[in-house]
This record gives sequence, structure tokens and C-alpha cells, in this order.
Amino acid sequence: MLSLKGLHDDMLQNDITFCFTGFMSEEMILGVGKTLRHKIELEELDKRASRDLFSIFIEMTQNVIRYSAKNQIDNKDPVEIDLRYGALSIGEKDNRKFVACGNLVHDEHVERLRNSLSYIQSLSQQELKQHFKECLKKDVPETSKGAGVGFIEIARRAKHGFEFHFEEATNDNHFFTLTAYI
Repeated sequence: MLSLKGLHDDMLQNDITFCFTGFMSEEMILGVGKTLRHKIELEELDKRASRDLFSIFIEMTQNVIRYSAKNQIDNKDPVEIDLRYGALSIGEKDNRKFVACGNLVHDEHVERLRNSLSYIQSLSQQELKQHFKECLKKDVPETSKGAGVGFIEIARRAKHGFEFHFEEATNDNHFFTLTAYI
């Protein structure tokens, strides 16, 4: 019999209040998002921190749904059913709330992502605001399935910064982890 006690104990020990690993979809965001809103209300976070935490959760989940290299699609209708695999957690470390996500990315995207995130990480709040506006005016990048501003939005809301890393996973993929601190 499979025991999840070790995982459960690790999450409690590391102050992780929410953890999801598996295939994600837009519908999943709605259900989990509603539960997360209730959890935030129970914790009585201030409005700003609540909005930031929830927005970062949405951006990170969308990142997994749009870009995870591990997916399952319905060959008959790939637009309707395209599930992407990833991990998402919310917790507290050093008296700061965090949201973290992780998913596989193709090796060909690692350098571009690393450069983009390093650049975003180097910007002040004012520079992030300006960069956000500039990106909205530009054409959507060819590699983007959204407006191309998700990481900038995460950085703007992560008042205590963010960190990221890539770990080799398979022959042609790396595991990408992003953690934002609120």
C-alpha cells in the first residue's frame, strides 16, 4: 500500500499549506482558485498580500498549462483537451508567504528563460512597471501563448523577490522551478 505520510509530514514541517502535482487545466484553476481564496480569507492576510498571492498563483498555473513540456492531448481535438503536467505549492518560509511552481521545459528554451528571468530579476519596481508597459505595446513573442508579461507580473507582485533554477531531467528537458516571495 502506498503511504503518503512522509509527504504529508514533509509539507507540514516545511510550512506548505497547499500542494498540487499532476495534470493541470484551465478548469482546475477555477476550482483550486476558489479554495485558495477561502484559505486566504481564513488566514486574514491583508488585501494587498492576498491579491498578490492569488495573482501569482494564477500566473504560475497558467505558465504550467501553457508551457509544460509534459502533456497529454486528445489527438481528435487537441484544442479541447491539452493537459499539462506540473507542480504548484504555497507556503511560508522565513515569515514570508511563497508560491512555487515547477514543470519540465524543453532544453531549447532554458537559455532564453534564464536570460529573461535574470533580466527581470535585476529590475527595480519602477523599471518593472515600465518594462511591463513596453511589453504590452510590442507584438506577442513567437514563443508566447499569452501576452508575454507573466514573469514580469510575478516579479511586480513578489515584494520579497523571486528565485528560479533549472535541473537536468531527461535527455531533452530540464525541470524549471520558480518561487516568488510575497
